[in-house]
Amino acid sequence: MKISARSVAATLRDPGAWRIVLLHGEDAGLIRERATQAAQVITPDLDDPFRVAILGRDAHDRMVEECTALSLVGGRRVVWVREGRDGLTGLVKECLATRTDTLLIIEAPGLESRSKLRALLEKAKDCAVIACYPEEGRALEASIRQMLSEQGVQIDPDALSWFAERASPDRAATRAEVEKLFLFAGQGGRLTHEDVQACIGDAASVSLEDAAFAAMVGDRTGADLAIERAMNTDRMNPIGAARALLSHIHRLRRVRLAMDAGQGRAEAMSALWPQVFFKRTEAFGRAVAIWSADALMQAAVWTQQLELACKQTGSPDIVLCKRHVARLAAQARIMARQR
Repeated sequence: MKISARSVAATLRDPGAWRIVLLHGEDAGLIRERATQAAQVITPDLDDPFRVAILGRDAHDRMVEECTALSLVGGRRVVWVREGRDGLTGLVKECLATRTDTLLIIEAPGLESRSKLRALLEKAKDCAVIACYPEEGRALEASIRQMLSEQGVQIDPDALSWFAERASPDRAATRAEVEKLFLFAGQGGRLTHEDVQACIGDAASVSLEDAAFAAMVGDRTGADLAIERAMNTDRMNPIGAARALLSHIHRLRRVRLAMDAGQGRAEAMSALWPQVFFKRTEAFGRAVAIWSADALMQAAVWTQQLELACKQTGSPDIVLCKRHVARLAAQARIMARQR
């Protein structure tokens, strides 16, 4: 049976109601987290060799044997299959044909939509098929808030938005960052934007934000300093910088188009998601006032050309990126004087 998104939590709280739980999708970290959650409901001690059998790819052929084995110490057993593939369909049919109370959990990241295994289990009323895809937007914020709440930590709304915007698409990586925030805040603590930035802030991405905001309001000095800081970090490259700049330009253009259609600036900006960090709203508003929609489209074209140029073998990509930021700043100053 295919489990809807709203029913996933209830299903994982009571996995004993099912014979097989299939977890598939693109988020391997979320798949592992949900598999662990389901297994621990049946047996909290996942290291118990009498009640838990974890089968990697090289042990898939033992699946039927493990599913039909009896627990020597009593209680329901869990057979946890990792790296599940369509090739398991025949073995799964054998397990379904056998009377057993063992819970079979199958992790199958990347399983195709036309998979025979998925089709088989989606038709079975006593089997749960759960899709695990990367969360984003409000769903991701809700998950982060829930993770922190479980640790007794609260987080300010602006800090949550900033964190969610930069969170990894993999659930395991996001949870690792949440654990770091818990250690930073402590039990019962509260996290501010400054706390989150200090704890997990990526210096490269923060500097790129500074460069983008400075360039689009014509602040050549600030933009030069910020892009220099970004390029001096290990986690940034010119292609990443081009994409960050392009994202900022597109956000500006969305607001500019909404304003041209009759919306007020504040209303248009409030429709953005993630919303503009409150300490940057003034600079964002100034940039929207300076740039027209057509000019922003031209800036986007220039930035796409920058990315293509940076991908050329042997290109002076760092120099091209710094020159591009300077070009945007110069163009913003010209347009500001014309208004």
